[in-house]
Amino acid sequence: MNAVPKDPPASIRPAARGAFRFPKTAKLLKHSDFQHVYKNGKRHFSGLLTAFYLPRVSPETQGPRIGLTVSRALGGAVERNRIKRRMREAVRFHLAELSVSVDVVFNPKKAALTADFSQLDQEVKRAFEVVEKNPSTTKRTK
Repeated sequence: MNAVPKDPPASIRPAARGAFRFPKTAKLLKHSDFQHVYKNGKRHFSGLLTAFYLPRVSPETQGPRIGLTVSRALGGAVERNRIKRRMREAVRFHLAELSVSVDVVFNPKKAALTADFSQLDQEVKRAFEVVEKNPSTTKRTK
C-alpha cells in the first residue's frame, strides 16, 4: 500500500492559527462558472496542480471564488476526497492573501496525494501570487 503523508498537524491548521475561513461565498459552485473559467481563463501549471483563473467583472460580487475539481483518473473516491481535503486546507491558508476579484479553479495532479503538505501549500501560494500579479486576460474567439 502507498505511504500517504499525514495532513498538517493541528498546531498549524487554520483553526489553531487564527480565523482562516473558506466561506461559501468564496466557493465556485456552478458548473457553468467552472466551464467559463476553463474556456476563457488563463492557466498556471506546476508540479502538483494546474490553476485556471479568470477575472470577474460583475459588480455585485467581490473577492475571489475558488473551485476544486479532481478527476476520476486520480483514484477512487477515498483518494479523490483526500486530495480535495488537502487542497481546501492549503487554499484556506492563503485565501486572505488574494485581494483581486477572480475565479480560480484548481485541478490537482496525482502527485498531490502523496506530496508533503508543505509542498502543496507552497504551490497553492505560488498560484495565488501568479493570479494576483496577472489578473487580466484576453478573451478567446471561437
